[in-house]
Amino acid sequence: MRILFLGDVMGRAGRTAIAERLPKLRAHWGLDFVVVNGENATSGAGLSGDHARLILEAGADCITLGDHAFDQKDMLSFIEQEPRIIRPLNFSKVSPGKGARVFTATQGRKVLVTQVLGQVFMKRPFDDPFSAIEGVLKTHSLGGAVQAALVDVHAEATSEKMGMGHWCDGQASLVVGTHTHVPTGDAQILPKGTAYLTDAGMCGDYNSVIGMEKLEPLRRFVTGMPKARFEPAAGPATLAGVFVETDDRTGRALRVRMIRQGGRLEEAAP
Repeated sequence: MRILFLGDVMGRAGRTAIAERLPKLRAHWGLDFVVVNGENATSGAGLSGDHARLILEAGADCITLGDHAFDQKDMLSFIEQEPRIIRPLNFSKVSPGKGARVFTATQGRKVLVTQVLGQVFMKRPFDDPFSAIEGVLKTHSLGGAVQAALVDVHAEATSEKMGMGHWCDGQASLVVGTHTHVPTGDAQILPKGTAYLTDAGMCGDYNSVIGMEKLEPLRRFVTGMPKARFEPAAGPATLAGVFVETDDRTGRALRVRMIRQGGRLEEAAP
């Protein structure tokens, strides 16, 4: 199976890049399943229902969220109506939506998508992501219940993301980090067959400070004082993420590579 995961969509620039580029990529690369992290797609903080529809209509089979899952209040109800949106598995137990779901890809193949939030350096203490993910992966075994399984680790610390990769090795097809908006260069297949990337990066304008216009973040770094709101950068966006090809029989990764399309970080096709 040919699977594409795209990192955090950042504001209007990211949404525009998704709308313009994803349909072509899906067709040209013969993709079987596409997951997009959309938790910053609306004004850089959360995801609205309208913007979720735009990403899904562009060709995403599933959208994952993150610690800003419900910053846009309409998502509290929209996520209950739209099963293709996944919130973090270890979010509040009373939050709406699901943290894991099985989807149908091309040729009827089954794909598990789940997401966990990290605990290290995050602003609020979430439930243990390792114990949360363990039960889900055991219930949906690779090569049995599902032909592929994707884990989005929405976390700040690279060490925690790497730990999750090794924790899931052999039980997931892909473990990929999101949240920091900075793409990493460590795409690899772990010893037991799980593709891994510490951070997918963002789908946004990289002439920025992690997707925000530079002036206000720089002012706060220099003076320690806020003056204005953060605003998403609006220049040409790069789609950043990871491509993985899996074995339908075992669910293990056969190859993996980082993706950079458009904007300032353009790379070749996989």
